[in-house]
Amino acid sequence: MKNERKKQLEQLYADRVQKKAEEISRWIYDHPEDGDQEFLSSAYICEQLKEAGYSIQLPYGSLKTAFRCELKGDRPGPTYAFLAEYDALPGYGEQHNELGHACGHNWIGAVCAGVGLMFAHMRKELEGTIVIMGTPAEETTGGKCVLVEEGAFDDVDFAFQLHLGAENNAHVVTLAMDSLEFTFHGKAAHAAAYPHLGVNALDAVNLMFTGISYLRQQLRCDTRVHGIITKGGEACNIIPDLCTCKFYIRARDKAYMEEISAKIINIAKGASLMTGAQMEYHNFENTYYDLVNLDSFQKLYVENARLCGSGDFVDSDADASGSSDVGNVSHVCPMMYSELALGGPTPAYAHDVKFLEYLKLPCADDKLKKGIISLCLTVFDLYNEKQRKIIKDEFTARGC
Repeated sequence: MKNERKKQLEQLYADRVQKKAEEISRWIYDHPEDGDQEFLSSAYICEQLKEAGYSIQLPYGSLKTAFRCELKGDRPGPTYAFLAEYDALPGYGEQHNELGHACGHNWIGAVCAGVGLMFAHMRKELEGTIVIMGTPAEETTGGKCVLVEEGAFDDVDFAFQLHLGAENNAHVVTLAMDSLEFTFHGKAAHAAAYPHLGVNALDAVNLMFTGISYLRQQLRCDTRVHGIITKGGEACNIIPDLCTCKFYIRARDKAYMEEISAKIINIAKGASLMTGAQMEYHNFENTYYDLVNLDSFQKLYVENARLCGSGDFVDSDADASGSSDVGNVSHVCPMMYSELALGGPTPAYAHDVKFLEYLKLPCADDKLKKGIISLCLTVFDLYNEKQRKIIKDEFTARGC
């Protein structure tokens, strides 16, 4: 029965969706935009979905380039959200001064739009609501973090996102990440003539780095703390009176990240006490949560991806150490996140120039088709109430 459904979807894709989906991918690729500045791409995607019968909210929430496109089926059922991204990366081109879609977010946007177009042609049999959610600035400020805080996923039953990578991986590990900036206020004085009259803010920063270095010995092996000094003084003969430093704190889970962040804040308080410099701190970026992979949800998708010809999936990616705002979504609703191998002449990794070039090859269009159809099959699987309950129960059991 599922093979027959797959054939029907492949025919629908070839007849009604393929040309438009590939066109969307290329259009976004040819119009790269910075995070939170994706005005052209967000409007373009919404235009395609509006023509297909979707209701449009653009902007959505407090983010000017976020959007929510919604299509209600003729039959009641859950709400399925597909998370589109469309921000590009800087530093490409011959002079390394151009934007480029070296992470494949043009493809992600096209996959989500393609799923939306598929269900627009299947509205009569759609059980539930399809939401194509535009989530800007994944590479920078993390738009999903803001959307989660604003309640954008409160009515979402199941969320989905596919990403291109070097291999098929349905158990991607992303680390929870906090971003802390510390400012120390001292007192300027002549470093040679009157050093005893000064309060050295740079000493406090240096003590912070020393304290963190000692802390690392007692950290779990999945934890990362990396920082820089962003302001360290103006001249050698002046006791620095204002110094700042920034840190990323990453861990395998949100709870441990918060524990380590608290310890680092205490180190900063200690540095303040030892030097007399006054300290203040704040988050300079959104806080990212770890990605909660639900085995029951991932397994369901992998079966459909294999059926569509995506090939084998790796068992795990335990050594990965990046962070993504998709983790925040996975803490508020069941989330299926997977990577599909881009393919190409040789293996290519996201953010590499080679990855950027491969996105123009037929292999990217082939994965676009397989991604869209496998996601549609997974939605049909979720028409089964028993299957939905299995996933929801696992989500609850994980403490989300």
